[in-house]
Amino acid sequence: MPRQLFFDDQQTFLQQLEQLLKDGVPSEQLDVRTPYHLSEVESLLGQAPSKLPLFALGGALAGFGGGFLMAALTSLDWPIVTGGKPIVAVPPFLLIGYLMTILIGSLASFAGFLLLARMPRIDALVEEQDFDARFIITIADEVAPCTTQN
Repeated sequence: MPRQLFFDDQQTFLQQLEQLLKDGVPSEQLDVRTPYHLSEVESLLGQAPSKLPLFALGGALAGFGGGFLMAALTSLDWPIVTGGKPIVAVPPFLLIGYLMTILIGSLASFAGFLLLARMPRIDALVEEQDFDARFIITIADEVAPCTTQN
């Protein structure tokens, strides 16, 4: 049966987590729940950084390129020549590219969040216990190695 440790303040929670890791408990056996994000927990457990910024970067680059190309190609398809100005004028098209950067980048970030969080899963949102604003360390039982011979 897993063992749960409850803490009301952040400092004792982090000290106990460090102590458990120093005592040799593998990080794979620890399940940590906090009322808010703590970067110290990620560094202690050795978790890899999030891939969410890659979604934002990809969406922003696609948005800028797509917005700039949309404006430039639309201007080339229906040219309006006025007073010798160039058909593809860069400064106004940069504005459209910038706005599309924000729009597509934010939508890609949201889609990436949903994908990485494996959402929407309603059953994962409903928990049988309510822990309020407490810090919790759950230590899973060790799995006994198989000793039978084949």
